[in-house]
Amino acid sequence: MSASGNPHLKTSGAILETAARLLAEGDASMVEIAAAAGVGRATLYRHYPTREALLAALAEQALDEIAERVADAGLEHTTVVEGIERLARVFLTVTDRYVVLVRERVKADPGEAERRLGGPLRTLFERGIRDGVLRSDLGPQAQLQLFGSVITGALQAGLQRELGIEEAAATLASFFLEGARPRRRSEE
Repeated sequence: MSASGNPHLKTSGAILETAARLLAEGDASMVEIAAAAGVGRATLYRHYPTREALLAALAEQALDEIAERVADAGLEHTTVVEGIERLARVFLTVTDRYVVLVRERVKADPGEAERRLGGPLRTLFERGIRDGVLRSDLGPQAQLQLFGSVITGALQAGLQRELGIEEAAATLASFFLEGARPRRRSEE
């Protein structure tokens, strides 16, 4: 049965959608989330008995969206540089919606994240090292962690909202690939 035909899934979806929106804008209580979602407190607590359960469900939903977008990004058919920019765009786009997870340091299940994202991301970074696009003194896992830190820092600074997703993705890819040195006039 689809989510639209199952009232439980439809209610749960409405709660998560509302929670993501309200929590991206700032802090919201469970009562405020219930009211904005158009459900009673009892209904909200039946679906998500604690704020932590609600945030865990948001993390799972964010992982679903990121995994789907990464699969659609065509990383295997593009250059490493373009692939990194596409990854930045995916992470900024999806995570901007779930910025509460960054603020509160909530992560999806690490095993599930590895299962769904580890392969395509690691393959791109391994190719980057092999092709000489990325440095060879750090392994792909270390470089992935550094890339993730750049994305997290940008989200915490609100760069995606200041510059827009496209410009922020290009800026982050460039920053990651080229470092923080200023460009010389001849490079501009």
